[in-house]
Amino acid sequence: MAAIDDQRLGRRIAVPATHDEIAALAVTMNTMLDRLQTSQRAQRAFVSDASHELRSPLATLTTAAELASSADEATRTRLLVTIGGELARLRTLVDNLMTLARADAHDLLTVREDVDLDDLVDAEARRLRATSTLQVLVQLMPIRLTGDDPQRLAQALRNLVDNAERHARSAIRLTLRASGGRAVLWVDNDGDPVPVEDRDRVFERFVRLDESRSRDAGGSGLGLAIARTAIESHGGSLRAVDSDDGWCRFEIWLPIPRSAVGSGLAFSGSTYPPTVQDEPSTSGR
Repeated sequence: MAAIDDQRLGRRIAVPATHDEIAALAVTMNTMLDRLQTSQRAQRAFVSDASHELRSPLATLTTAAELASSADEATRTRLLVTIGGELARLRTLVDNLMTLARADAHDLLTVREDVDLDDLVDAEARRLRATSTLQVLVQLMPIRLTGDDPQRLAQALRNLVDNAERHARSAIRLTLRASGGRAVLWVDNDGDPVPVEDRDRVFERFVRLDESRSRDAGGSGLGLAIARTAIESHGGSLRAVDSDDGWCRFEIWLPIPRSAVGSGLAFSGSTYPPTVQDEPSTSGR
């Protein structure tokens, strides 16, 4: 054990065939080394990916600043617009990295209070209608969560809706219902569904299934990772699943007290008759 350090985490302790306390200790140490090595690999990959993502806006900012120093007024004005956009992108990326760092340190939830989940979904639908030309279909059941962080839930929902907006052809659909003592939220768009083989990978950090489209839209490949982390920190789950009509669907499940479920559905905008299942979807899993 004394010879193993951060440069030799691949080494393991020989386990004697004695089936005694020494053998048990060796097995425990090797299990600990497995966890440390996995954590180290994840941290190094995270730092490498983050550095790669930061390099692009920093290079653009450097070039724009150099050109602006000797440009005419009209050119300088255009460059300032570019600089402002890259600074906003950089700020969002840094905020996302901080969120994931806090999640890794198990310090993501800072506020625990009652949350009206239907209000969060309705607010996101209203924002989308005000800023997008897409058709927004909404069907909500009043549901109140207890002991949750409204900011983190809103962030997860915003990331999912932004992702849906980037990939939708003409419409987005938000459905909130209660089923089996849990809240189920579907965030659908009429774009292509996530391929079955990518339905786990899409939630990994810095993963883009469509590299060119994601980069053009300013995505960092962190939105879905942050959304899943936030949902899981509330005891829920987030998955990409199939929908009955072939739309792209992301499905959230969150635990709720039965007394916190309203008795009716609220419709906003165009309505539709979705069928809510009694159990989580398992398509593609």
